[in-house]
Amino acid sequence: MFNNRSSDGRNNVCGKNIAALRKQQGISQRELAQRLQLMGYDMDKNAVQRVESGQRFVTDIEVEAFAKVFGVSLPMLFRETLSLEDFSSENLAPKKDSEQ
Repeated sequence: MFNNRSSDGRNNVCGKNIAALRKQQGISQRELAQRLQLMGYDMDKNAVQRVESGQRFVTDIEVEAFAKVFGVSLPMLFRETLSLEDFSSENLAPKKDSEQ
């Protein structure tokens, strides 16, 4: 039988990293949801909470949006664990000219 959950029973592998990045940047789940909404994504605070806790599946489009909001690369969201080095400027996704 097909199992579409991570080894720890979560519905996604990026939720823990999304929570860590959000906390590192000092923003609330509500503020993260608002930033996603400004980008055109239909996600509220409760959806963010379910993503972070692993209760909600995350689409590839949503993962890309989270990466843009945090200014990180897509692979960073899929790492098993994040370390302090992951938060250094050389590991953050480069900003586009229009974003600087």
